[in-house]
Amino acid sequence: MTRNEVEPTSRAEGRYVPGRFGEASLPQTQHAATSLRRLAGLLLSLEHEHDVVDEILTRFAEWEKVLAAAVPANSRLRRADDTSGEKRIYLDHAIDIGAFNPAFPEYELRTFDADTASGTVNFPVVYEGPPGLVHGGFLAVFFDCVIQHHNCEVGIAGKTRLLSIRYRRPTPLLTTLDFDVVRRTTERGLVSEARLMRDGEVLCIAELDSVAKQIDQLETTAFGHRR
Repeated sequence: MTRNEVEPTSRAEGRYVPGRFGEASLPQTQHAATSLRRLAGLLLSLEHEHDVVDEILTRFAEWEKVLAAAVPANSRLRRADDTSGEKRIYLDHAIDIGAFNPAFPEYELRTFDADTASGTVNFPVVYEGPPGLVHGGFLAVFFDCVIQHHNCEVGIAGKTRLLSIRYRRPTPLLTTLDFDVVRRTTERGLVSEARLMRDGEVLCIAELDSVAKQIDQLETTAFGHRR
């Protein structure tokens, strides 16, 4: 089952519903995240200084002034019952964070059910650590994102208590990799085990222990909304 194939009864069953965890990111923001991530990769790949970079820096300074005037002056989060518009909104971080924030890895969760999930990811140059390989810290971020994405999709989620990673093989950049997730319920909450693989070879394994709460009990549902 893919996210787009969740049955119409998903709201009643407590599964993921857009907007429940915060406001959806703007389409402009999503396109910008993709472009910024790609541009950062190009900057990191430059061998010599380039005139275009000087132009970029000048324009960035101009754009920053314009956008600073367009956002709330108070950077603290706005709660759902706050209609003043004086604080910033909270964007939905339940799923696909990399789609709107270039600092997070972008991946595709292709299938999921209550106990399992699977998908693909391709790490660009901005996540490089050792030569040609993904930095281990970004792998931790990736695993936390996809596991909690799975939890939110099927309706029981909560804060991460513990995340442990076993690095078995170096993880290459610019390569389409597969991942899968298996989760189980314990007395303390949820435990998920996820694997990242290349052509069937396991590169690293993560285990995440998280709190188990119904979606409506999560703190993130108290934040929003656009004016």
